[in-house]
Amino acid sequence: MSATIKHVISTGSAKLKAAGVADPRKEANLLAMHVINRDRTFLLAHGEATLSPAELELYQSLIERRGLGEPLQYITGHQEFFKLDFETSPDVLIPRPETESIVEIGMEILKDKPGPFVADIGTGSGCIVISLLNELRKARAIATDVSSAALAVASRNARRYGVSARLRLIGSDLFSKLEPTEQFDLILSNPPYVPADDLNDLQREVSYEPRRALDGGRDGLVVIRRLLKEAPDFLRTRAHLVFEIGFNQADPVKRIIDSTAWQLIDIRRDLQGIPRTVVLRKSN
Repeated sequence: MSATIKHVISTGSAKLKAAGVADPRKEANLLAMHVINRDRTFLLAHGEATLSPAELELYQSLIERRGLGEPLQYITGHQEFFKLDFETSPDVLIPRPETESIVEIGMEILKDKPGPFVADIGTGSGCIVISLLNELRKARAIATDVSSAALAVASRNARRYGVSARLRLIGSDLFSKLEPTEQFDLILSNPPYVPADDLNDLQREVSYEPRRALDGGRDGLVVIRRLLKEAPDFLRTRAHLVFEIGFNQADPVKRIIDSTAWQLIDIRRDLQGIPRTVVLRKSN
């Protein structure tokens, strides 16, 4: 069988298409780039170059894994997010484009603060807080996660982008291991918000992601309720809380916001027009 780049990508693409992968040609190309450690320009210019037997075997195994539903980002071990390329693994949620809004809003809120102090609650890969620290060179941050394996991924990502000296990683269930003396200018979070009954109906790729990072309890709002209740003790006067919500959760979230504790500033829509990112200011 021919093992030229052009042929193996064509064959891989056909297998992924048959397996129901949404963009089979693109993903077949990305897996080839991963195997031979070359960019797309090289693939286009050297389509007749051949893979070694070891490269061909690896490529075929990766195509098989992807065809079974394993996310591309876990196979290749990385995902781009807000200008940076983050290490990913099944220990963390895959960074998604809609979550970049949290970083953008954080930058807007903190743009005039000389040395802001930030918390990222449930940090996972660290993509949110590391992206923010990469943009705001005078900012400092604490990031928490209940998963030690997730914190290990976040630590490696922080070292990769040179922000470790400004980021403290803490094993904590939300704020449980923080002291109220820690007073932040901004708290960020992409909490679990999928209703428990919906978890088994998600697309097959999502089933590979850590369930704890997805499961928002019976109505999807269990962790969000805790955020709303606990965050004020850790925020400076008139400071902000920014967090992500799921599809059709804007109205339920509005109903559980305590107006004596919070001022609702905005619920920002994502690129699909879905209300996605809640922006609150502490009332006092």
